[in-house]
Order: sequence, then C-alpha cells, then structure tokens
Amino acid sequence: MWEALFSLADASRRLHGQALGACGFGPAEHRYRVLVAAEHWRVREYAGNGHGPPLLIVAAPIKRPYVWDLAPPVSAVAFCLRHGLRVFLLEWLPPAPSGANPGLAEYADRFIGEAVDAVSSRTPAMPFLLGHSLGGTLAAIHAAIEPDSVRGLILLSAPLCFQPGSSRFRDSIVAIIEPSGFGMDMVPGSLVSQLSAVACPETFVWSRLTDAFLSAADPHAFEIHARIERWALDEVPLPGRLFREILEWLYRENRLCAGTLSVRNRTIGPSLLRLPVLAVDNTADEIAPAASIDPFIEAMPQRDVRRIHHPGETGVGLQHLAILVGRKAHAQVWPEIVAWMGAHA
Repeated sequence: MWEALFSLADASRRLHGQALGACGFGPAEHRYRVLVAAEHWRVREYAGNGHGPPLLIVAAPIKRPYVWDLAPPVSAVAFCLRHGLRVFLLEWLPPAPSGANPGLAEYADRFIGEAVDAVSSRTPAMPFLLGHSLGGTLAAIHAAIEPDSVRGLILLSAPLCFQPGSSRFRDSIVAIIEPSGFGMDMVPGSLVSQLSAVACPETFVWSRLTDAFLSAADPHAFEIHARIERWALDEVPLPGRLFREILEWLYRENRLCAGTLSVRNRTIGPSLLRLPVLAVDNTADEIAPAASIDPFIEAMPQRDVRRIHHPGETGVGLQHLAILVGRKAHAQVWPEIVAWMGAHA
C-alpha cells in the first residue's frame, strides 16, 4: 500500500517537474559518452576533455546528477572543462525492482573502485576524486579503503561526522526515523524527500520559499532557483539496504568518524585517509555544516589538508547546493578548487 502511494507521489512530482521543464527550466547538460556501465552505475566522459589532470566526480545517490551541469553559468562540469581538466562523472542508476539490493560497502568500495579503474585505464594519470553531499561521503570512504588509487580527494559539503549535535538535520532525522522500520528493497525518492522535509522543514521548506522570494527581483538568480526546483522534483529511488545502512551506520551510530565502519573485513575511519584532501563547506548549510566535517579532518593523520568556508548566497534553492550552483561559489571557490588540483598534479 505504502509503495503504491509513494509511486503516485513520484508520478505527481514528475509531472510538476515536466511542467517546469516545459517552461525552459530543464537541464542543459554538456555532451558526454558512456565510458563504462554496469547494473547500478555508469561513468560519463564529457566531450571537450582537455589534457589536464583527470577528475572523477562522484554524484550523490539521491536525485539526478545533472545538478553538476545545471546550466552553463553555474555548471561545475563546464568550469572544469574550461580549465582543461578531463572530466568524468559516476552516475548512479535507479535500482531494478527485482534486482540486487546493494548496500554501503558495494557503493563506496566496489562500485567506486570499478569506476576509478575505468578512468585510470583511459588516462595516463590517477584521477582526483570529487564528491558533493553523500557522494562526498562515499568518496571519502573509498579513499580510506584505497588511498593509493586516487591523486587527491575533494569534498564539497560532504558530511563525515554524525555525532549528536553535529547538525540539526542529523539530530532530527535520527529522532524521527527508525531504519529497521524500512524493510522495502527499494525506497522511493519521494519518501526520502518527504522524510527530509518533515525532519528539517526550516531547511527543506521554509528556506526554499525564502530563497524564491529573495530571487524574484534578480532574473539570473530566479532562473537558477527554478532549475533547482525542477531538479529537486526529479526523484531517484534508492536500494533499501543502502538507505538503511546510511541511516543506521552513519547517521545514528557515527561509525565512519568513530573509526568503527567495517568494509571488506577492514575497519574504516579517518586514520586511514592518507592523501591530499580539500574540504569545502557552506557556513549557511544545515545539512553538512563545519561541525559535521572538522572532527573527521582533525582525526586524519595526513597534514596536506585544505579547508575552505563559503558563505551562503541567494538563488540556490537549498544552501546545501550553493557550492555547486551558486554564482559566488563559481566566482570565488571553484578557481581555488582547480588551482588546488593543479598544485597537486
């Protein structure tokens, strides 16, 4: 019954998204070819790749990956291509209803590892690994498992520490959700969105309305906001096992930062992250604030670590997305990201 209701919600949100797309607020992605594909993921190789260092973007498993390439003025993919990087993107495919039910270990270890191997076989150098939000969390776990497979790790608004008080979103989601109550093999995207809105309405409802109001007088900001709203309605289901393990092992038990996460019979934590790291946060972000990043960074043995704090800005829908689609972020932060990669190439 519940799955049928959420399927209807997904269909309703898709229709709303299609209406926004018909108004010209759909994605405007760069051309790409599929380098390699598997059941749960595929790697995009973008046209116009230069001769600079290879970069593998790890998209978050929630929603579609075109937020990285939303529109030319605020496209992270376009920015990297303009600066000569060879850009690849790991895209997560919706799980099949009757397919396998992979979890955190498969996503962070095997799937990212196979994508890294595919990019490395295509380029003469090891790639940098770049992830935003939960994509960054997965990338950090993989870099702890295989630190010698990538040149460096770039984390954008990626939560790494989930101890109580690290973020209001973490405390709210743990308070209202019991992972064992979700026995479904596939979790609808609309369910994830609604749970997030219930857990933290200030972030997922009221701040978006405020951003729409503040963007109304600025046509460029309003266009970005509308494109983000269109993207936010483009739901992607999650494997039930992945959903439960993220909630239980990361958000509730804080195993990653505590150094008690078990992957491939190895105990994973910040002490294993021995490679150059650049970590960026948005000071207005309530999903991945500095308090959800710094304790992990401080526990790392590697001292080649750079931190960048970016203030919030208007026209980004959710402040959690400001690093990817904010005009100030593209003018101020992304030049530093590319310069950091150049220095470590």
